Amino acid sequence: TVVFDTGSGHLFLPSAQCTTETCMKHSRYNRTASASAVDINHQGHEVASNARVRDQVNIAYGTGEVTGAFVRETICLSDHSGDMGTEESKECVQIRVITATELTKEPFNTFEFDGVLGLGLASLAVDPEFSFFGQLSKLNSLPEDRFGYFLSRSDAVASEISFGGHDARRVASELEWVPVHKPELGFWQVKVKSVSVAGEALPLCDDGDCVAIADTGTSLIGAPRQAAQRLHWLLARKVPDNPSEIDCRTFPGPDLIFELEGSDGASVNITVGPEDYSRATAMRVLQSKTNSSQVICRASLLPVDEDEVLGPKAWILGEPVLRKYYTAYDWREQQIGWALAAQPAEDAEAVAVHSIYGAPPAEPPTPTQVVV
Repeated sequence: TVVFDTGSGHLFLPSAQCTTETCMKHSRYNRTASASAVDINHQGHEVASNARVRDQVNIAYGTGEVTGAFVRETICLSDHSGDMGTEESKECVQIRVITATELTKEPFNTFEFDGVLGLGLASLAVDPEFSFFGQLSKLNSLPEDRFGYFLSRSDAVASEISFGGHDARRVASELEWVPVHKPELGFWQVKVKSVSVAGEALPLCDDGDCVAIADTGTSLIGAPRQAAQRLHWLLARKVPDNPSEIDCRTFPGPDLIFELEGSDGASVNITVGPEDYSRATAMRVLQSKTNSSQVICRASLLPVDEDEVLGPKAWILGEPVLRKYYTAYDWREQQIGWALAAQPAEDAEAVAVHSIYGAPPAEPPTPTQVVV
């Protein structure tokens, strides 16, 4: 299994040669079991399969690193096990793959998925031949050089990704297109005109130099560290009556609005509410001197440190945003389409075609207690 990640540029899989505790928790890629794999060096030239010394690459992710060697392999979007005619299939493509011989314990030890399939723009990869969608678009005559991403709100309904266009059944409004800012960096990055909460604009973006990355591989909204504390204050809410249980995603709160710079300078507003940005579990603050308590609902934010490539004002539009908005990624025109997602109705009799990992408990969570 893999995560489809618009914030990275390579496909990596744990190698069968990796026997660390972290690798052994995952399904591993066995190079010797593949008739289509070719061992290659960093330049893409074939090397002997029994070579003792191999070129390796180290790839850094947000909170971890992967080290591995290279193979050229045929990657398919459906099961073609034992099928030697995959070259003619439009759902298969040959790319360079990183076979990971080392995975950092954090975060890969805790992940249920095995590898990462990067969907960043071609320049995010060491070489364009590592880019799955770049090669799929180049070699397979897709109806459109686009892919679309739908993230379900319910475990009962499968999330989806579509290649060759977007899925019109999953959009509830017209797509609004926002051009990629500095596509040479490889990120699906857009310009941010302003970020506001309940009508109050954060001064950080007053100069118009904030950016945001649409990142399907990040589970939270990322905020520049210098703005994160103020944003936490603006999004925090006091809950009356001191409840013993509450799901903060159902408790009212202000909207968080990202004003993106669309085509021809027009604005595209991305609005997320408390049901999107809140931590499910509240915090109960107990005053030791007065023995009184207050239940508080908080946002779940990821502080983003200054980056030498992205700068000090980079936001990450992760799962909370991408669950509310369907996104379409236009490879050729280098733009992102945004539309409210159309969440399908749950069908109790439908046969599940997906697996669920780490589902939260059904009952409302009990607030965590902090004594001050």
